[in-house]
Amino acid sequence: MPANQTLPHRLWGNAYLLLTLTTLMWGGNAVAGRLAVDAISPMALTSLRWVVVCAVMPVLLRHQIRAHWPVLKAHWKFIVAMGTVGFTAFNALMYLAAYSTTAINIGILQGSIPVFVLIGAFIAYRTPIGPVQALGVLVTLLGVAVVASRGELAVLRQFAFAPGDLFMIVACTFYAGYTVAIRSRPQVPGLVFFSALAMVACLVSLPLLAIEVAQGAFTVKRPQGWLILLYVAIGPSILSQLFFMRAVELIGPGRAGVFVNLVPVFAPILAVLILGEQLALYHGVALLLVLGGIFIAERLGRRG
Repeated sequence: MPANQTLPHRLWGNAYLLLTLTTLMWGGNAVAGRLAVDAISPMALTSLRWVVVCAVMPVLLRHQIRAHWPVLKAHWKFIVAMGTVGFTAFNALMYLAAYSTTAINIGILQGSIPVFVLIGAFIAYRTPIGPVQALGVLVTLLGVAVVASRGELAVLRQFAFAPGDLFMIVACTFYAGYTVAIRSRPQVPGLVFFSALAMVACLVSLPLLAIEVAQGAFTVKRPQGWLILLYVAIGPSILSQLFFMRAVELIGPGRAGVFVNLVPVFAPILAVLILGEQLALYHGVALLLVLGGIFIAERLGRRG
């Protein structure tokens, strides 16, 4: 790399640094959800993050969006469904989950998404799941059960799960469905597609915000609430998308996708450092099961 290249140029050409920063921001989103409790209400955070995104991305990409508008218009139903499920529903459930579970749990449960994607691909496209992949699925789901039950068999027997953990599991299944369906996305540049989904997410989330306001639950405390909103909008929503798509250009989707497994690693670390949450033995067991199951399903299963 030439010595005269500036730091931004070096960053933009280093896929591994871009992916590490991306997953760090995604892991930080779980921490932001916990910090948001009593600082900014969940639907305010869900809706206003997309308002901020839509004040930036569609403006920057207005010429590309205009050029690809006929394709976007032809696939409007698909785009509405994807923006609603993958962006609005996922984030609304995650921020609701933060009210009754820890950022550590949220991060570890997010790690199960790749396995839910395997299951979704089998249901939607009959993509085969071999015996080794099936083992990986079971191991990861066992990790999810350990998180949801806090490692207590009595909780499993009585189905006495914390609402937040259940919200997060549903959120992960929604995002897995979004990931499975994205293979059928219209042939437009990635950032154009992201901007279209963000606009849908913004519009769809406004009724949720209106309900929250009508119930008297709307809250944005200064400065904490606004700072959390800015982080969520700029970091996990905008920069991470730019970084991830650039990394995919540099090293391809397969190698880039492996880095997503860092999210359930970064989230607990950040939760301990920033929130002072306590790691329990069941967290370590669950993390090993989730990541181990993904390794079995995605690596060993493919070799088989």
